[in-house]
Amino acid sequence: MKIKDKVKSILAEHPLNDKQKLDKWIEEVFVHFYQEIKEEQEEKLDQKADKIDIKLLIERSDEKFLALQKEMNTRFEAMNVRFETLQKEMNTRFEAMNVRFETLQKEMNTRFEAMQKEMNTRFEAVHKEMNARFEAVEKRFNAVQWMIGVGFTLLAIMMTLSNFIKK
Repeated sequence: MKIKDKVKSILAEHPLNDKQKLDKWIEEVFVHFYQEIKEEQEEKLDQKADKIDIKLLIERSDEKFLALQKEMNTRFEAMNVRFETLQKEMNTRFEAMNVRFETLQKEMNTRFEAMQKEMNTRFEAVHKEMNARFEAVEKRFNAVQWMIGVGFTLLAIMMTLSNFIKK
């Protein structure tokens, strides 16, 4: 409110009666005016104090936030260091495992190749042996077949001769 409006409202609240003295009336008006100004000033001070308190709270919370952020950053840095060391350790382990795997793979390949060569030589030996056996059987079969053929031929010759001799 403006001062003029305040004075009007205070004067309206305290009308001058004929029976009252002017001094007493002025005193009542000034006391009332003073009390309203005092209340207004207290309200303004309370609002300023609230604003100051809010500013202090904001500053304190900002400080706490910054402290927490620094603490979290240090924790994250420590975790990153731990993670990097674990990652390096895991990489060395995997490299060792890869070396082992490669050596085993090479050993298995050499063993397989040796086994393959051995199997090939065995197969060739068995194959030669089987061929020799089949050739021997084939020779025997040919000999038997030749003997049977000669035997039948001799038998046929003898039968025809015996037919001519009997007549």
